[in-house]
Amino acid sequence: MHPSDIRHLRSVSTPALAPDATFAIVAVSHPDEGADRSVGQLWRIELDGARRRHGAPRQESSARRRLTRGISDSAPCLSPDGSVLAFLRPDARGRAQIHLLDPRGGEPRQVTDAPLGVGQFVFSPDGSRLAFLARVPEPGRYGTVDGIGPDAEPARRVDSVRWHANGVGWSIDRPRQVHVLDLPSLDDEPEYPQAPRVVSGTDEGHDGPLGSDGDARTSFAARQITEGPDDHTALAFDTDGTRVLAVRDRLESDVRDLRSVLVAIDTEAPSSASILLEEADGLSIDQLVALPGGALALLASEPVDGRDAIAPDRAVWLLDPPSGSASGPPRRITDPEQLELTTAGPLETAGDRVLVHELTRGRVHLHLVSRDGTTQEVLGGDLEAHGAAAVSPLGRAGEVVVLAAASTPTSAGELVQVQVPAPGEGADAARALPPAPRVLTDLGADLRACGLVAPRELEVTGRDGHPVHGWLAVPEGEGPFPVILMIHGGPFAHYGVSVFDEVQVLAGAGYAVAYCNPRGSAGYGRAHGRAIRHRMGTDDFADVIDFLEGAIAADAEDRPGRLDATRLGVMGGSYGGYLTAWTIAHDHRFAAAIVERGFLDPASFQGTSDIGSYFGDEYVGTDPADIARQSPFAHVGDVRTPTFVIHSEQDLRCPLEQGTRYFAALRRSGVPSSMLVFPGEDHELTRSGRPRHRLQRFAAIQDWWEQAFSGRA
Repeated sequence: MHPSDIRHLRSVSTPALAPDATFAIVAVSHPDEGADRSVGQLWRIELDGARRRHGAPRQESSARRRLTRGISDSAPCLSPDGSVLAFLRPDARGRAQIHLLDPRGGEPRQVTDAPLGVGQFVFSPDGSRLAFLARVPEPGRYGTVDGIGPDAEPARRVDSVRWHANGVGWSIDRPRQVHVLDLPSLDDEPEYPQAPRVVSGTDEGHDGPLGSDGDARTSFAARQITEGPDDHTALAFDTDGTRVLAVRDRLESDVRDLRSVLVAIDTEAPSSASILLEEADGLSIDQLVALPGGALALLASEPVDGRDAIAPDRAVWLLDPPSGSASGPPRRITDPEQLELTTAGPLETAGDRVLVHELTRGRVHLHLVSRDGTTQEVLGGDLEAHGAAAVSPLGRAGEVVVLAAASTPTSAGELVQVQVPAPGEGADAARALPPAPRVLTDLGADLRACGLVAPRELEVTGRDGHPVHGWLAVPEGEGPFPVILMIHGGPFAHYGVSVFDEVQVLAGAGYAVAYCNPRGSAGYGRAHGRAIRHRMGTDDFADVIDFLEGAIAADAEDRPGRLDATRLGVMGGSYGGYLTAWTIAHDHRFAAAIVERGFLDPASFQGTSDIGSYFGDEYVGTDPADIARQSPFAHVGDVRTPTFVIHSEQDLRCPLEQGTRYFAALRRSGVPSSMLVFPGEDHELTRSGRPRHRLQRFAAIQDWWEQAFSGRA
């Protein structure tokens, strides 16, 4: 794979599944160098409803057609009866707005005109309304007053421990608020701009509504039903559609509190909003959905003391409908020690059950959870599901159809269908194998044609007996190949089985890549994830080094001499940048290193990062001695390895000063080093940055390794 082949990384959105499971709508997108952005449209997939029970997954063609032709259409969502499709499309200012479309095709109709664009949105149960989240700017900011640009806006006053967010910028002056919109009929005749007319010699001008583009009216009045300085997230309607449910994220004045407030807002009387859960109830809520009968399913965790969310004990919780004036306490129905749930995709319902995503050993699988906590795996194997929908079609006696967007070892995104039999049908459901999936698309064909390396999955026993799980990707040929140790971010994140452009591009350039999930990573249980709390740079450092050595040794058993253990490199981004910087201060075997968007100085991180109010405190502690003991910046004087520092100007997760100060310290110490800074990019450069910047980054990285392994770095 070459850098330009990122255009073949076609990803698939969470599907919108028709209530009778006869069709689905998905957004398919990919990076485009010419447009210098991610581009994509909506596709309609016809489902044949064929039923299979067990056996190997098979690839099947499925009728599909491009439904829209926008430059960046996304987030498809069908009304409960399947008759209306809502989705997001950028307006003339590049801000995402809700559009409506007949799912059979036609011309989309824009129905919102939010000044800063629309985020999450949901249909009411009867399909007559939409609730959506949109940031509301303070008057005079962000172009709300003509002639007042960013430099002329009033000064900002900050009285909270939080004030900005990566990918957003300043956030305290544009909180996300809940809005409700009554939907027009798709059959209504458009409202046309009125031509001037002359009556008794007088020009009466225009008479009637005008759209922003001079055509028919494109947006309709939405009602804002929340206000104040606090953000709102995790949107849902209750089962009768009279209330909108949302998580209110209160701004703290002194100490960060990760616990949530759950509110129910009457759509007709917003001022009478009721609080269903307070911070004192102890839950940090990621997602929520209403169940039949009025109960709520929550995907939530219990952060220790409201702050410690390392390796969160994320689980499904049930909040029963109120009996009288109040609800009872929420109750947890899944065990986080047995089922490590992730927010990889939205929480969905299938009749009376909830569809959840489980992270395990580099895979993301799907499970259905019943109200009594009984779980059933419905999609497993070597894939990572990152969004799914489920329906229980009428007349199928409890059967559930699951449609998932998933990445695989050879594709960035495919659509996978699973027919789940009714509980108790056939073999004992508790012992039944997961149903066999049907892969409905082949979006990875062009990527496979580029030539992909199949990584070898390994488990290495570390120096203290701890198993370290990961992969080794080796180029085709005899070698000897230099070996690059790649370290993921997080730290509570993971490398997985899905095709990974970073690995494939390096392998295509002739480098072997070792990458693993050391202690601190997700997908191996909470103890594994919490192992480095207040101990960063200990077990995690040992694990990545032990995996590198074990992977080289394992390859030598099969192909002696293929890997060159005398030419080693190390690289990583975010927490991976931290551990790379830590590694080269404590191990001098590497020819060169790349430290990207790193968490490098926990002391300054506290007042500059958008998560500085709690992240460093929980991972490294607050005692100055503990901070220094675990700080790569405090050990930069021990570095002798030539180092390439890469950062983005707009990164607010690991702010630019982390990289510039580290680079300056390297230069002061006489370490051969270079720095590359990308304008306009944030912490997500490698995943969703401008394609041209991503290609420039790949070119710079390849040049750095070529110099390093030829002795020119």
